[in-house]
Amino acid sequence: MTSGQLDDAFLAKIDKRLTPADDALARHYPGDDGRRQPIHTVYVAADRYTPELPAQWATAALDAAQAAGGLDEVASLVGLGASTDSSPEKLAELTAAKLATEPIEDLRLDFEDGYGDRGDEVEDNDVESASAAVRSAVAAGVAPPFIGIRFKCFEAPVRRRGLRTLDGFVAGLVSAGTLPDGLTLTLPKVTSVDQVEAMVEVAAALEAAHGLPDRRIGFEVQVETPQVILGADGEAPVARLIHAGDGRVTSLHYGTYDYSASLGIAAAYQSMEHPAADHAKNVMQLAVAGTGVHMSDGSTNILPIGDPDNVASAWQLHARLVRRHLERGIYQGWDLHPHQLVTRFLATYAFYRDGFAPAAARLRNYMHRLDSAILDEPATAKALAGFINRGAVCGALPAADVEAATDLPIETVREIALGRRTTPLT
Repeated sequence: MTSGQLDDAFLAKIDKRLTPADDALARHYPGDDGRRQPIHTVYVAADRYTPELPAQWATAALDAAQAAGGLDEVASLVGLGASTDSSPEKLAELTAAKLATEPIEDLRLDFEDGYGDRGDEVEDNDVESASAAVRSAVAAGVAPPFIGIRFKCFEAPVRRRGLRTLDGFVAGLVSAGTLPDGLTLTLPKVTSVDQVEAMVEVAAALEAAHGLPDRRIGFEVQVETPQVILGADGEAPVARLIHAGDGRVTSLHYGTYDYSASLGIAAAYQSMEHPAADHAKNVMQLAVAGTGVHMSDGSTNILPIGDPDNVASAWQLHARLVRRHLERGIYQGWDLHPHQLVTRFLATYAFYRDGFAPAAARLRNYMHRLDSAILDEPATAKALAGFINRGAVCGALPAADVEAATDLPIETVREIALGRRTTPLT
């Protein structure tokens, strides 16, 4: 065997040279930390929230579906249920179960655009009521897994009002002894990296004031302005702000209508699928890749209400948009009305069930070294497991089905999805 010419001293030199780059890569791109990502965020004006709201939305969603002939009829109406694994009847069964147990995965009490300017006295009172309602819901076990507020942005005219609301809301929650595990705070209309750095200071100050653990408070950044997609220097501030967030930025959310309007797009053409929207989301998707930060699409303001034809067309649009962002690797969106829950769950479950059988077969073949016409690699195995795991977490794929189809324990599928196991078992 011919001996190599690169001795240990030379290899150590290369290691030393690249160690700073290795450390930077690990620091800035730590990968998925295993946090659950909700499939949607529901927005309601903060003064309208009560602990009973999720159940009320579930009832309204089921009533709307029943008026159209039932959940299975709605699935057929919007073009879902083409495969055996995602028949209209199966989608209806799973959606009904979801609405009965977890109709809203992520709820945002809105003190921003959905609330407006009502004066300090009114908003202060609503902040107190909102924090009390959240405390009550958490104590009763009826709060969504993720819940929080969207406060007013850091632009000069409303900055202090937004911080006053945030301060009061956190204080109200802490008065019960601790913050909810699923607390989620949204910083909207971000226009600069400086605003994210300022929010880091605010979060640290709140932690110190209330005796909370370091980094207990994280926050989402809402991408609604062109300044964070393309800065004056030609760079993409949306990528920089994730790292400027010092590990506190949990998610980027695309704001459909503010972003579209800021580009001068006419109201009739503002949409989640406008080319300008896709460009912004493509940049966001690149920015979050490998960071562990989640990403959400925006909303459609075409609501399934009114006469039956309007309801049907709005459901068809919503189902298509949900499917569209899922196919593009964006696993979360916004819902603005109870009736949108119908197509949120039907379309999401159809997406995962349509792709389940081939994904499970490929993962099984890879992990057990079985003969296959597809030669998958570790990165693809991770993607296959990630798809299946997301489907299991949201309720589309029962754990027993996953284990039978992959011949793997559900815990192993999750480990593969997180990159903690990538080599075949045998």
